[in-house]
Amino acid sequence: MLYKIDMKSAEPLYEQIVNQTKALVIRGILRPGDKVMSVRELATDLVINPNTVSKAYQELERLGLLEMHRGRGTFVSMDWIDQDASRAPVVAAIQKLAIDCHYANVSLKEAMTLFETEYKKVGENHADRKATE
Repeated sequence: MLYKIDMKSAEPLYEQIVNQTKALVIRGILRPGDKVMSVRELATDLVINPNTVSKAYQELERLGLLEMHRGRGTFVSMDWIDQDASRAPVVAAIQKLAIDCHYANVSLKEAMTLFETEYKKVGENHADRKATE
């Protein structure tokens, strides 16, 4: 199973699917042109409402990560890497993280170290894949 849904998380289910799909693509587990599970298949697999998966897939299509082809299925976009996606969601997430760090008394230095470690973990396969293309 590629997805792990946390029913107790404050993060909405569709956002969990969106974020995990992004991570699967960045890590090279899902590659451009790969077919992804249908809405119904993923909803059944995760035991959630198909409308939730549909909402996630629509967001991923809006972001340029997925392409939906009626009658054929849903695929990872062939040119997702070339997308000049808006940075606004990233900036908003960083702003929220900065507030959370202040609230939890996490120093800037510690936050940067943690961020750098996680960024490298996520990006290792992405950088390796780009180098071989």
